[in-house]
Amino acid sequence: MTESNALKQTDVLIAEDNRLQAKILQDRLVSVGYRVRVGRDGAEALQLAREHRPDIIVSDIEMPIMTGHELCRAIKSDEELRSVPLILLSTLSEPQDIIRGLDCGADNYVTKPYRIEYLISRMESLLQTPLGQQDEERLELEVTLAGTLYKVRSGRQQVLNLLVSTFENAVEKNFELLRYNEELTIAKEQLAKWNRKLELLNGRMTRDLEAAAKIQQSLLPTSLPKTPHAAFTWKYLPCDELAGDFLNCFSLDSEHVAMFVVDVSGHGVPSSLLSVAVGRSLAPDAGASSLLVRKTDANTQVITPPAEVLAELNRRFPMEGQGNLYFTMVYAILNLRTLELKYASAGHEAMVHLPAGKPPRMLPAEGFAIGWMEDVEYTEVNVQLAVGDRLYLYSDGIPEGLDADLEEYGDSRMLELMKRCVNESIDESVESICNEIIRWCRVNGPKDDISIIGVELR
Repeated sequence: MTESNALKQTDVLIAEDNRLQAKILQDRLVSVGYRVRVGRDGAEALQLAREHRPDIIVSDIEMPIMTGHELCRAIKSDEELRSVPLILLSTLSEPQDIIRGLDCGADNYVTKPYRIEYLISRMESLLQTPLGQQDEERLELEVTLAGTLYKVRSGRQQVLNLLVSTFENAVEKNFELLRYNEELTIAKEQLAKWNRKLELLNGRMTRDLEAAAKIQQSLLPTSLPKTPHAAFTWKYLPCDELAGDFLNCFSLDSEHVAMFVVDVSGHGVPSSLLSVAVGRSLAPDAGASSLLVRKTDANTQVITPPAEVLAELNRRFPMEGQGNLYFTMVYAILNLRTLELKYASAGHEAMVHLPAGKPPRMLPAEGFAIGWMEDVEYTEVNVQLAVGDRLYLYSDGIPEGLDADLEEYGDSRMLELMKRCVNESIDESVESICNEIIRWCRVNGPKDDISIIGVELR
């Protein structure tokens, strides 16, 4: 008879209450040619064995109704079944497990977790050296473990099989430990290589971020409009190396000054790149491509109204084309001769107007953020200012600053703060506002960029 035919004649009975483990073992044994039956517990496996005598039994120990030890004892007490080799699957967590195996007559132990190839080799070894029917002599052993006396009666062959299997299990586990140690050594070497590469990448990324931050900083105002009619100042505090905020303040001509604050959603490189792109689009140089100022055929200069500027930006920067990023902004034009302020807002924080000798107020701010939807019409607002008035344009990093209890600074505190700073110069007031927000967020630090432009009319 060939080996494959011999396997087809081998009937394996599995006793396992875990359906998944039983299915995995059954499929693997069937794939190499065994016939397999499965009992969901010891009692069901015993019934199956009595209905049709198996060639070998593989049993888990921890099962409901009848444990593996109880099943083994019942098999070895049955005249028809006692010579059927039985392998117990165990974690072998206690020395008493071996004694219990001897006591119930188990022929072999395989510890969990096990390699299926190792279990099959144990099965084949037992099938090739079956227990002799004449092996009636049983040894009586007395063993004391942990203060408990065990009396064990078992056949010589079963004792030898079990002790050999215990030794083989120990050797197998030792080989596994050696393999794991080799794999761990290789993994440590690979991890060390990855760490070195990561350090190089981190260093390169740090240098790149520093360079990008310098470029972004270079696009901020380097000089402010010089005029006896108004004083301008600004402060820019990114919460990370790269910011999603951007601001600028510059002269459009001898009578008009433009100011804007941009706040891109999110943080990091994508947001900062978009903020820089927006800032470059708002260059004040007159020309055919300028958004802010253009020259007519008659060589006269025309200033683009704020609402039209926002509408054009909305066309140029759709959210779908910017990695789903959008931005809010306020764009304002101050007429230095008439002190008239024209502005438009795209979902941005309301500007604060501090009239001379009066409480501060928040100017109306409506409109969708840039990029949200197509063909948005923005509203332009006109405000008449007066000598002595102050104006603040800012990003939400100021009113939305969080303290240790995650409470926002809020609009009310911000307005009160600006009112308290009225006796300071416009430069000092902007500095005080930023310092107060930093103090408010001192535990966790500001979690958003802080940008502010201050204007005082003289």
